[in-house]
Amino acid sequence: MNAPAPEDLPPAEAPLVDAKDLRGWVCHEDARLLAIDKPGWLVVHPSKNGPWSSLAGAVRAGLGLETIRLIYRLDRETSGVIVLAKDADTGRRLQKAVARRALGKAYAVLLDGELEGPVTVDQPLGPDTEANVTVKQRVVAAGTPGAQEAHTVFHPLIVREGCTLAGVELTTGRKHQIRAHAEWLGRRVLGDKLYGPDPTLYREFAEQGWTARHSALLPLTRQALHCAAIDLRPAGMDHVLRAPWPRDLARFAELRMHLPAAEAQAAIDAFVARVFAANELSRASGETPAVPPVESARARYRRESAEARRGRATTRDEAGAHEGETPGSVQ
Repeated sequence: MNAPAPEDLPPAEAPLVDAKDLRGWVCHEDARLLAIDKPGWLVVHPSKNGPWSSLAGAVRAGLGLETIRLIYRLDRETSGVIVLAKDADTGRRLQKAVARRALGKAYAVLLDGELEGPVTVDQPLGPDTEANVTVKQRVVAAGTPGAQEAHTVFHPLIVREGCTLAGVELTTGRKHQIRAHAEWLGRRVLGDKLYGPDPTLYREFAEQGWTARHSALLPLTRQALHCAAIDLRPAGMDHVLRAPWPRDLARFAELRMHLPAAEAQAAIDAFVARVFAANELSRASGETPAVPPVESARARYRRESAEARRGRATTRDEAGAHEGETPGSVQ
């Protein structure tokens, strides 16, 4: 399958932010909040290359906002909606919601390979000690040093030409969670330098920039991962903030999957509506419970986890009784 022409791809080397473009990235702004549709080549946190090399620096320099708080981060090559608070109280409120996993998040991703149906990945993640870079994560056994629980649900939205446009629900927010779980599934994120066909491409890119090996092995110059929507209603703020399907991924999907941008956007919008349905019902009823509502995937995860724990406990008790142990004493 032929790779797209270079003019159809996002930039391989990140440029500086153009002040004229910055205002066009704003997808919501009010007295307390600023939401930005971040392109997939821009780092979030300030860098050594000056204010116009990062989202935080550009917002301060270009929009005149000295006091901002990032509520969460996205990797440089992940596009989509980023939420910033304009005051300390709003920042603390939303950061606490993030810490208790209350905010709703919906991602869209292009995967290498066809995903036949929804897949739940409930596998711990920890450092990949065999990788040539320290940032890489991988699925590890529970109890491994550094292991953290991680739960991801992949929903195939459109499957064509050996690729899948999938919606992704997260109920944990681990480093590189979507990408590491996709690798474990054998359905890597297209364009991923670290979790793709050869993880050495990541270090090579950092040291040399885009090379002939990248062109040969990767169909995109950035990972095809997009944060499509954030639901702030569980934090008591009546906002669902969205970032449209980005032009670079839309163009790639058109060429590789024969997937029109409007069709992809409609599928993503329907997925977002399903993910945030529980929060919508709570908002419509006018309820503002002390414990915020959570999206359906999280509730399902907790229920399934509790059932699994009960099942393991029952198995241990039965085994212990059979072997002459006191039920419940097997650790």
